[in-house]
Amino acid sequence: MDTQSLQAFLAVADHGSFSLAGEHLHLTQPAVSKRIAGLEDQVGARLFDRIGRRVSLTEAGRLLLPRARQILVMVDDSRRAIGNLSGDVGGSLTMATSHHIGLHRLPPILKAYTQAHPEVRLDMRFLDSEQAYQDVLDGELELAVVTLAPSPAPDLTVVPVWVDQLRFVCGRDHPLAGRQSLALSALSTFDAVLPGHLTFTRGIVVDTFAREGLKVQVALSTNYLETLKMMVAIGLGWSVLPESLIDDEIEVLPIDHRPIQRPLGYLMHKSRTLSNAARSMLTMLEAARSPEARHWQ
Repeated sequence: MDTQSLQAFLAVADHGSFSLAGEHLHLTQPAVSKRIAGLEDQVGARLFDRIGRRVSLTEAGRLLLPRARQILVMVDDSRRAIGNLSGDVGGSLTMATSHHIGLHRLPPILKAYTQAHPEVRLDMRFLDSEQAYQDVLDGELELAVVTLAPSPAPDLTVVPVWVDQLRFVCGRDHPLAGRQSLALSALSTFDAVLPGHLTFTRGIVVDTFAREGLKVQVALSTNYLETLKMMVAIGLGWSVLPESLIDDEIEVLPIDHRPIQRPLGYLMHKSRTLSNAARSMLTMLEAARSPEARHWQ
């Protein structure tokens, strides 16, 4: 099996479309189809069912999928290990970060990194933390700097770099504004605006209420914290936001409850050989770790 055919197979499986796979690989649809046909000849089985415009994996395709990912990761690791022998910091670094961390935490580190290693081509992807986790597990990314999961996958090395203090907030005209003290239960009777239901941050907030036997009424959701802040400011509901986003447009609620915290940090696959470019980025991230993150449990 050649790696180009395997790449085409993964692209079709991930996108569910030959044409979209072609766009992803910068190939024509016939070129993708030719690579898939060649791979099917090699394995002696059909890998995709094509019914109308729908493309789905056959049983053989589902069996090949994780192995194809492993093969490509092993090939990349081998190239990376050989390239590391020179000791040079060059090539490319494929990493992801969330929009919030990319805007509010990473800029000083990225600036220092690009100045120290101008020969590295930085392939920076802005993704939801949950998608970045999966892409690291699948071998698509060397590193991710994101909100850390409460229970990370055992195949990942996960290191906190910062700890966000999440504060309960509302708009200036919200019925809860101006109170001197509030119980956590007071929020349960009002609508909340929170990140999407599959996000780590949403899970942290909902679990905090659940431990007190309370529920959260979520009216609207978005994964962009800056958009959440706007929704709070115009009175669509209360929320929790990092201290870095709090300004005069919104009000911090004096909730009688310990602060909600979420760890932010980097993750990598334990089985992956990191490039010298990635190792240099880890050195800078380690130097940036806050005291709270170093003692995070």
